[in-house]
Amino acid sequence: MVSHEGILSAVYATLADIPDPELPCSIVDLGLVEAVDLDAACNVNITLLPTFTGCPALDMIADDVTRLVGALDMVESCTVQWVFAPPWTTDRITDNGRKSLRAHGVTVPEHGPMQPAGDGTTPLRTSAIPCPWCGSANTRLESPFGPTRCRTIQYCDDCQNTFEDMKRLSEE
Repeated sequence: MVSHEGILSAVYATLADIPDPELPCSIVDLGLVEAVDLDAACNVNITLLPTFTGCPALDMIADDVTRLVGALDMVESCTVQWVFAPPWTTDRITDNGRKSLRAHGVTVPEHGPMQPAGDGTTPLRTSAIPCPWCGSANTRLESPFGPTRCRTIQYCDDCQNTFEDMKRLSEE
C-alpha cells in the first residue's frame, strides 16, 4: 500500500510534467497549482489559478490534469477546480520556469510587488526589458497585445529580434 505522502508525491510529479499549452514550461513551473487535496478514498482535488480569467487554455489544462493524474494507479478519481483568489502573478513562476521561458524568448518581470502610486493608478515601468536573445537593454514596446492576454511584444533594436514579455499584473 502506498502512503498518503507517496500518492501526493506521485501527483505532484505528474503535475510537474504537464506542459502549459501556450508557454514552454510546466503548469507547476508557471505557478498555476494552488493546492492538491487527497482524501482517504484516494480522490484527488486539484485547485488551479488561471493566469487570466478568460485564458482559452483553461479547459485543455483541466482535461490534461484530470486525465493524467486520474490515470495514476493509486488515484481513484481526480477533479480540477479553477479559483481566482489569490490572484495569479508572475511572482509565482519558478526559477526553472523563468529559465525555460527566457530560453524560448519570453521575459518575466522581476520578483516582488508592484509599487502602487498613492493616487491608485498603476505606475508605468520605465526601465528597458533586457532582450532574452542578446541581453541588450536597447529594447522597446512593440505592442501591448501579444499572442495571449498575459504577454506583450517587445523589440530589440540591437539584434533586431522581437520577443515576448509576461505582463506584470496588479495584486489588487
